Amino acid sequence: MSNYAQIKEQLKNLKLTGIIDYLELRIKQAEESQLAYTELLSLLLDDELELRRNRKIDRLISIAGLKGNQTLESFDFRANASINAVHIRELATLRFIEKAENIFLLGPTGVGKTHLAKALAHLACRKNLKVCFFSFANLIAELTKAELSNKIISLLGRLYKSDLLVIDDFAHKKISPQIAEYLYTVVDERYAGGSIIFTSNRVIEDWVGIFPDPVMANAIMDRIAHNAHQITIKGESYRKKKTIKNQNA
Repeated sequence: MSNYAQIKEQLKNLKLTGIIDYLELRIKQAEESQLAYTELLSLLLDDELELRRNRKIDRLISIAGLKGNQTLESFDFRANASINAVHIRELATLRFIEKAENIFLLGPTGVGKTHLAKALAHLACRKNLKVCFFSFANLIAELTKAELSNKIISLLGRLYKSDLLVIDDFAHKKISPQIAEYLYTVVDERYAGGSIIFTSNRVIEDWVGIFPDPVMANAIMDRIAHNAHQITIKGESYRKKKTIKNQNA
């Protein structure tokens, strides 16, 4: 076995796949640029660390429940003039998470609310933060399922402890007293200690109506509205405009 093959086998046994992937390239680079051994070693270690960082980010994105590739880089701010790009980019610094501030993204269907929410969640994962993303319907289903399978404490713990919780399409239908109780405990546990992003196509004044108990509704609203960024997006559905444009092309 050659020295090169032996080194690759040793790296494989040590599970240093980042180094394996770039080993041949780095050796060639070292020969052409006459790099010192320490420089070559540093490059190879950087390759391994980069691979591990990317793998961790991929795991966080998967655990968060973020499907698709809706990032801030892929968002077209030119498609809707009502969106304050400066404000969104300020939120993209994620200081709102450090301050435990909430975000309300409001507006009709198809104007980019979910994309922006996922983009901010994606950025949080890239900063090695723990994120939970649920549509409102899925959150209700998961809470109900967890209650029936005696796993409610585990799910609530995940919702409490995540650095960022995103609830998409919030308040689209009324909820049961039990779900309202769970939602209250989540909001209460995260109050002043964890950020939540809500997207909704209903105005905030209508949110109270989904709760069976107005006292609990007001308590929840008081907590989530405290120190929150309210962003209202106007205009027609981007998806609808794109469909019409394609049909006329």
